[in-house]
Amino acid sequence: MAETRHPILPDVGVLALVPDQWNSVWQTRHHVLTRLARYFRVVWTTPPRAWQDLFRRSAVDPLTSRPATAPHGLLIYESTAGLPQLHRPSWLATLTRNARLKQARDLLVRQGCRTIILYVWRPEFAGALGGARFERTFYHIDDEYSFSDTERPISEMERRLIEAVDQVFIGSPALMGKKGRINAHTAFAPNGTDYAAYAGASPEPSDLVGIPHPRIGYTGIIKRQLDWPMLARLPGARPSWSFVFVGPIQDHAATRHAVAELSRYSNVHFLGLKTPQQLAAYPQHFDVCVMPYRVDDYTRYIYPLKLHEYLASGQPVVAARICSIEDFKDILTLVGHADGWPEAISAALAPAANSPNRRKARQAVAREHDWDLLVRRIATTMAERLAPEYLERLERALETESTRA
Repeated sequence: MAETRHPILPDVGVLALVPDQWNSVWQTRHHVLTRLARYFRVVWTTPPRAWQDLFRRSAVDPLTSRPATAPHGLLIYESTAGLPQLHRPSWLATLTRNARLKQARDLLVRQGCRTIILYVWRPEFAGALGGARFERTFYHIDDEYSFSDTERPISEMERRLIEAVDQVFIGSPALMGKKGRINAHTAFAPNGTDYAAYAGASPEPSDLVGIPHPRIGYTGIIKRQLDWPMLARLPGARPSWSFVFVGPIQDHAATRHAVAELSRYSNVHFLGLKTPQQLAAYPQHFDVCVMPYRVDDYTRYIYPLKLHEYLASGQPVVAARICSIEDFKDILTLVGHADGWPEAISAALAPAANSPNRRKARQAVAREHDWDLLVRRIATTMAERLAPEYLERLERALETESTRA
């Protein structure tokens, strides 16, 4: 990812309301906002602590990585102890929220921003639209925020938010079908990959070296949405395969139990949390990359962050048949039933699945989903929604960069 000392439009600031700490496990918002700082000044607005937490000793979050240093060009706002998260009385909750917004906005103003954009990443931040003056408001939907295994209607809060903002970005085909017709200014914004990092040759990570091939690998948060009954059968059914899980384990009782049961097998390996830079080295040293999701009314709406990371590595990919992956069925293997996983992985291990042409086809799709390309489209849309002059300035700057390159 190319970095610049100053953003292309330094007078435009983006105040991003996000649901987690900067140093949490990287999600779509980390990738987007990091790269958006190339175009605008960006503030990552860390969620405030609940007032009760001010009197408690901080607990270690198993999904949090270190260090908390943000990349150049991205500002991190953390509210003071005097402005905690409150829910009632409502007037005081509103007062403290607006004070936090003003503090975060002032960070951008001090950087020389004259035009401030509000970029909302969860429906619970809808109240911020009336909390300060913003030239434009944007809402990014990268998940089904009911987090329900069974279909739920769009909440009234989220519907009002979608209607109210100037632009909506939606991250999966199924979510586009469900929420994409409410606001006329809605654009598809799929997940991507740092193509150079995942496609480039990396040394074999030290904790992989002793694990025998063939390696069946998964990267990402180890969570309850995986098909644990199916995964519980695989190690015993295929004792000569090594099953490798790279990522933090979700703090959920069912997940912890499933991990404990799988850990009893000598051919199952949980390697823990990695930094984004470390993580990129793993898929290319797997023999097959897997996305073993259970299929339900939650996973039908997801667009796995690991999809294009796997494809960029060039390695064969086997995935559960969920909506967002159907469009890529020509370059990976989809499994429609739990009993089909051993056969699908066996086919992916065959030489034909890893031919040079197959690898090139997978990497060609991943290259089209490089984060730099995807975020450039987001930035262009944002500039366009501001005013024609912003779009013209952005396009001129990008054309100049291209000419110099």
